[in-house]
Amino acid sequence: MHFGAESPQYSGAFEIVGVFAEFKMTNPREEVEPLFFRPLTQQFYGFKEPDLDAGEKSSMFVNFIILDFTRPTKDAEALARSTLAAIDPNLTVIRFNSYDSEVAGNFNQDRLIARLTSLFGILALILASVGLYGVMSYSVARRTSEIGIRMALGAARSGVVAMVLRGALWQILTGLTIGVPAALFAGHLMASLLYGVRGYDPMAFVGVILLLAISATVAGLIPARRAASIDPMQTLRSE
Repeated sequence: MHFGAESPQYSGAFEIVGVFAEFKMTNPREEVEPLFFRPLTQQFYGFKEPDLDAGEKSSMFVNFIILDFTRPTKDAEALARSTLAAIDPNLTVIRFNSYDSEVAGNFNQDRLIARLTSLFGILALILASVGLYGVMSYSVARRTSEIGIRMALGAARSGVVAMVLRGALWQILTGLTIGVPAALFAGHLMASLLYGVRGYDPMAFVGVILLLAISATVAGLIPARRAASIDPMQTLRSE
């Protein structure tokens, strides 16, 4: 089977010797496009139009060479340069890099966005923890008299701490009830922008829930310990 390019009259220019699976060449955000490869020696000399003939000649040059080693090779760059120089001294090696690094370079922008998103997520967690600490401190300050009376009537300090922490955890539970469905919906919208992961990774959600629970516990523990240290007699005298 043969195929060609540019116009129907060149449909027999190249012979198909194999078919490979679809893949994206350089930009992972673009759609998969038709692609074919041919050896450097398979230059087509049948173009009748000068511009097509010039384009064919100018395109047949070595841009990238992929070296595949069967085992780790010491001084691979020096070996490649010396081998190419022995073949043709005019061949210039501009840059030598690993294939993994070349592939990773296509995701530099995505990696930067992911890191910025992570930083904003950490900042949001810090602000949420500080806000929760402020709310719990204000709540303890308003309930000072109530806590003093409870302790005067025999309430244990551990019970006071548990009461304050329950209030903090209820706020986290309310936030998760709203936030988890919103995160699932956002992950569904961003599924086309993700690579190698799903938009709703269960481990990620479990990790976030545990992290928020720990942050809420730490943010509520300081006001809770402060509430437990209230002197009942002093509180009743102030009333």
